[in-house]
Amino acid sequence: QVQLVESGGGLVQPGGSLRLSCAASGFTTFSRYTMRWYRQAPGKERELVAVITSSGGSTNYADSVKVRFTISRDNAKNTVYLQMNSLKPEDTAVYYCNAQMLPPFPLSRPYWGQGTQVTVSS
Repeated sequence: QVQLVESGGGLVQPGGSLRLSCAASGFTTFSRYTMRWYRQAPGKERELVAVITSSGGSTNYADSVKVRFTISRDNAKNTVYLQMNSLKPEDTAVYYCNAQMLPPFPLSRPYWGQGTQVTVSS
């Protein structure tokens, strides 16, 4: 059974840092999956925050988090991370992990985790 489990969320003051983790299980070849972090704030649509390719060789970020957030992965541990620095109140949201196999590999359906709450407040 394929599963993504996020952890590391919590309450942090503005300017603080958090490191989110997403542990994948049940994937036959995790290293073939493109991994993404999304977030959804109350009353807003879910937005893409960061992407990392299957090999980890390429990353991309939403303009709102560039420089402050870093996505990384450890294929040996089937885990993807999101290091979040200089957090702002507008970063408050539920953060979701997403996995999908993309070309040149066979296209798969996207898989989602259950989300982890990040609250930035003084």
